[in-house]
Amino acid sequence: MNGESHQVLRAQLGAYVLGRLDEPECVALQAHLDFCGDCRAEVAELVPVAEALAEVDPDRVSDEPAVPPGLGEAVLGRIRAERRTVRRRSARLSVGVALAVLTGTAVGYVAADLLRLPPAPLETVAVQQLAARVAASANLVPHSWGTEIKLTARGFEQGAGYRVVVTDRRGGDHPAGEFVGNGSGEIRCNLSSAVLRTEATGFRVLDTEGHTVLAAAF
Repeated sequence: MNGESHQVLRAQLGAYVLGRLDEPECVALQAHLDFCGDCRAEVAELVPVAEALAEVDPDRVSDEPAVPPGLGEAVLGRIRAERRTVRRRSARLSVGVALAVLTGTAVGYVAADLLRLPPAPLETVAVQQLAARVAASANLVPHSWGTEIKLTARGFEQGAGYRVVVTDRRGGDHPAGEFVGNGSGEIRCNLSSAVLRTEATGFRVLDTEGHTVLAAAF
């Protein structure tokens, strides 16, 4: 894929997370996310921001918007810097604030109807520990752009790298993110995959040698 095509798809990530792409655009972007780690990482950053925006009262948004819980001063600074150049892409926008959360790209939509959306439902997942000392629990969040896994665990080897894959109905594995073990300390990870919930059948945590140390079936 050339750089121009990649930038076109990358510019659609904000609309993708908010469920604003039509079906052909959504399918094309999901295929891209299966092979582009950078864009998957940006989607993972955008997910909690979109969820935080759902808690914002649009009637209280002003020229200097209040920061929803968890956004932080860094995101607010990006909003101030980027909203001067962001063009409104939807006639339904009623709040003139553009949210920029993508590295090097200003993509975001803040609409009153979206701000009122309820939080995505959590689905409890039964986790099977396949390695000694590892204890974990997980929840699944179905999104319009794919499947998010909220993993809480301890017992992964200190400093060791682990990667997570989501399995689809055809048995294919799709990358969902990586994390570093913290020994006896607890870790909390939000892992995102482009596989839709209707197609996802489970996830696995793999060590550096490709051995499964944690698994779950949906």
